[in-house]
Amino acid sequence: MRSALDYVEQTLKIPHPLASALFLTDGSDLFVEEFGKLISASESGQTAISSMLSAYLQRVEHDEKGMAMRLYPWTRAGEAGDPKITVIDPYVSFGRPCIAGTGIPTASIAERYRAGESMDELADDYAITRPQVEEAVRCEFERAA
Repeated sequence: MRSALDYVEQTLKIPHPLASALFLTDGSDLFVEEFGKLISASESGQTAISSMLSAYLQRVEHDEKGMAMRLYPWTRAGEAGDPKITVIDPYVSFGRPCIAGTGIPTASIAERYRAGESMDELADDYAITRPQVEEAVRCEFERAA
């Protein structure tokens, strides 16, 4: 992390990178957008493959200060159009995956599904849609795999 901050400060001439630069991350490396390109600050300025990373980075929502606030985990093949139905938000359900906008933990839905309840029954009980139930189950099955 220190080397990434030093790179941004010295090469991109941003005096206080954490206060002024909007960093993006794929979970292991730090990126900064400069001149329409994603630059890997962790790799001393190596240009990242924007098309590959953009789908991942779009799954993260930032607040007005640029801090990452919510992550929408992949529940399918990892395509750019995958729905953002399940969310990980540190301020909702203690950061456990849940159905976006509801606070219903995906684990609760998946446990009941594993116990034999149908998706339609679960949708009725939780007052959510069947696609939301399906995404919750996908999310938990992916985490278990």
